[in-house]
Amino acid sequence: MRSHYCGGINESHIDQEVTLCGWVHRRRDHGGVIFLDLRDRDGMSQVVIDPDTPESFALAEKVRSEFVVQITGRVRRRPAGTENSNMSTGQVEVLGKQLAILNAAATPPFPLDEHEHVGEDVRLKYRYVDLRRPEMINRLRFRSRVTSYVRNFLDGNGFMDVETPILTRATPEGARDYLVPSRTHEGSFFALPQSPQLFKQLLMVSGVDRYYQIAKCFRDEDLRADRQPEFTQIDIEASFVDEETLMSLTEDMIRALFKDVLEIALPAFPRMPYKEAMQRYGSDKPDLRIPLELIDVGDLVAGVDFKVFAGPANDEKGRVAALRVPRGGELTRKQIDDYTKFVGIYGAKGLAYIKVNDVSKGVEGLQSPIIKFLGDDVAQAVIERVAAEDGDIVFFGADKTNVVNEALGALRIKVGHDMKLLTTDWAPLWVVDFPMFEETPDGGLTAIHHPFTAPSCTPEELAASPATALSRAYDMVLNGTELGGGSIRIHDQSTQEGVFRALGIGDEEAREKFGFLLDALKYGCPPHGGLAFGLDRLIMLMTGATSIRDVIAFPKTQSATCLMTQAPGEVTDKQLRELHIRRRKPAAKAGEGSVAQQAEES
Repeated sequence: MRSHYCGGINESHIDQEVTLCGWVHRRRDHGGVIFLDLRDRDGMSQVVIDPDTPESFALAEKVRSEFVVQITGRVRRRPAGTENSNMSTGQVEVLGKQLAILNAAATPPFPLDEHEHVGEDVRLKYRYVDLRRPEMINRLRFRSRVTSYVRNFLDGNGFMDVETPILTRATPEGARDYLVPSRTHEGSFFALPQSPQLFKQLLMVSGVDRYYQIAKCFRDEDLRADRQPEFTQIDIEASFVDEETLMSLTEDMIRALFKDVLEIALPAFPRMPYKEAMQRYGSDKPDLRIPLELIDVGDLVAGVDFKVFAGPANDEKGRVAALRVPRGGELTRKQIDDYTKFVGIYGAKGLAYIKVNDVSKGVEGLQSPIIKFLGDDVAQAVIERVAAEDGDIVFFGADKTNVVNEALGALRIKVGHDMKLLTTDWAPLWVVDFPMFEETPDGGLTAIHHPFTAPSCTPEELAASPATALSRAYDMVLNGTELGGGSIRIHDQSTQEGVFRALGIGDEEAREKFGFLLDALKYGCPPHGGLAFGLDRLIMLMTGATSIRDVIAFPKTQSATCLMTQAPGEVTDKQLRELHIRRRKPAAKAGEGSVAQQAEES
């Protein structure tokens, strides 16, 4: 139906006849001559329809925005002074000779060239219209280019693309599973995979040696800007490898990707132990573009009468840390109050601070309501430790260690952006030496990554002190975002059983849930490891989008609903009976929740 894409014509096509198909982006009537800006996925061309072609001119008068049309005409140079340097086709136009309306269109729910003030709920409801915008279609094109690049890179390094099941068994991976009731096995459920973790390990037992997959994954968890209930992973696993091999290969892949696709040369990725990252930045995915660090001052304030500081300083699970902000003395009281509210989101009960007006005057040059509680000597010692200078402000966090880390870590990021302190555009990092486990509120242990991660200690050392054991895990971080995480896996049955015991999973439960894995480990499982990248996050970073919803064709909202299809939705009583499901109460009325939210196993 067409000879060229709208964005593909240029001066080399002058005097040639072309046929274009697309959507009318804009129609302008200039004194008897009609201009149509015709758009498709590759760009836009200006088409001129004049009264010399009466039939086409009459049709052009009926055309409106988003009509689907076919136009045949001759390419000519635009008149001098009318060129458009903002368009790749801006030096030429098409003199239309034949116009066909392929489909009329209702008035669009929002103008495609003025989308910035359109609410996201409207854009998601009419996603098929939203995706017509060049910004959106270009992101999908970019995503396609990245996945093709990754496939070619991994194919070239001996990896095999293998699909793993979508209907599988529920396994503990840190989030709730999406469950699928079985019609043929009454009372039993499949689970949608949170990752292909166990299957890719079984592929290593099978001798596949090097596996990858662009895999759909599902997690029923609370959502944020960088989370979706269904998301895509670049999933990688390899046999007879160690951490260095995998980290080097995947670092090479990401650096080559940025170089070839974005023409950005990422620096070599430094390594940082998890403990150091938490101590200096309060985060296991620190944004190294921001030159601010958390500094411990607990030993300096442990003896003061100020219980707000002394309490956490003398608690083995507490922390007192300071965050020096250069030029922070310029902050107004309202700005400080806003930051106080901000850290409250992370459980902080307040935000103490000291403004440094004149270091040379000692305590007399400091401004803060807490100095009288600290005493002059302690206040001065704190200022010296953080190396504060005139015009700085020093914020403090004093609470349980996790609260201080989360609150000051988040404040560090927010202040860094607010005050434009970023020192570079891109700051990659490997975070290594993660703990195997972290403590749960009830005093038990849970896996930091997943229970199939290999410990860096012996099985005996793990059994003796699981809470202090380190893992062979590694995370790739870029600009404060975790791009991917992985580890060397457990490849022998006894170590795997030891990890299950440390997690409070007894032998019977382990056999019931993971018997197939434990059996596989007995039959010659090679040493292996892998890594999974969040494709949506990667594309979000590379395109500069602020949410992964803007790089996914048909995303869900933060409440895990699809505004376009109205999913999740009601199902019939017959469907529920076939699945051996019954309602706890009558079906909700419109707006009161779906059947899926009210159904349970009968």
